[in-house]
Amino acid sequence: MLFGRLLHFFGSVDRVLTASMSELARVEGIGEKTAQRIFASRNDFDPEKEIQLAEKHGVSIFHLQDRRYPPLLKTIHDPPPVLYVAGTIQDRDNLAVAIVGSRRCSHYGTEQAARFAHLLASAGFTIVSGMARGIDSAAHRGAISAKGRTFAVQGCGLSRVFPPENEELFRMISESGACISELPIEYEPMAENFPGRNRIIAGLSMGVIVIDASGRSGALLTAEAAVEYNREVMAVPGRVDSPSSVGAHRLIKDGARLVETVEDVMDALGYVGQGLKEHTRKSAQKAEKQAEAPLFDRPKIPLSGSEKVVFEALGTEPLHVDQVIENTELTAAQVNAAMVSLRLKGLIRDLPGNCFTKRS
Repeated sequence: MLFGRLLHFFGSVDRVLTASMSELARVEGIGEKTAQRIFASRNDFDPEKEIQLAEKHGVSIFHLQDRRYPPLLKTIHDPPPVLYVAGTIQDRDNLAVAIVGSRRCSHYGTEQAARFAHLLASAGFTIVSGMARGIDSAAHRGAISAKGRTFAVQGCGLSRVFPPENEELFRMISESGACISELPIEYEPMAENFPGRNRIIAGLSMGVIVIDASGRSGALLTAEAAVEYNREVMAVPGRVDSPSSVGAHRLIKDGARLVETVEDVMDALGYVGQGLKEHTRKSAQKAEKQAEAPLFDRPKIPLSGSEKVVFEALGTEPLHVDQVIENTELTAAQVNAAMVSLRLKGLIRDLPGNCFTKRS
């Protein structure tokens, strides 16, 4: 990695940023032309302005030598020289699993993403994903519904939200984990940014779970990065006749671990997973039992404020999610998060057409 060589040669970030063109050219693998490009691009960047923008948007900036920089990410061969962080990164976030998949996914896929995220977050894992439509968003919401921690790695600067409809989700993730980017604050979302974003998702995680990935899904790039970084690659099987299952099934054929339960994930994580398995089994079993609980056990199941409001708004007749949002006066993000949690607790049913009822 270019920045890694510079850091090794000069010894500190400050020295890298203040090195002359002739000093840059002396670094192995740089040369005069590359040194000129580095020097010119450095002069085009205004660090004082970037710091002011970060403060304006409530974003922290970590460099590789910062003690707050995620240690797991630092172990990959091309870690981002700088991370922009909206939210917090804690020591417990080293216990992280990525859940990724297609934007255009099946209903089954979103349910599985939310289920795995909810159960793993309940067991103490931080859920890492990319906040894209589909599987990514379902994974973040599943973690939030379990009151767990989650990271969203963006392919743009953190003054922007992509996709724009996830603005409320961005806020919720920042409050229960962190939104992260390696790109300058005002950088726009562009296609060429996302392969780099995918490597960070893999680098932050002990393992990657792929759900509902088509043959050309960007989730497969995250899986490739995970293999390169010696992370565990797992996949949830889907329907054999579904185009959105092609990528996940290909990974399984190529050696990815087929996972159906949290126990499978623990097994896949090897030594670390075995050490955690006994510790997390009770949490996972408790969450599984809640997911299967019938309605007559309702008083025994704890509900958050938004879960109670959404549950009481539903009846035995199907109600569209938009009507629930209107009746409860909650935000769409709050209602969606509550719906995920209530489904996992076995209290409501989802029907075709984005409609819901209480379980009878």
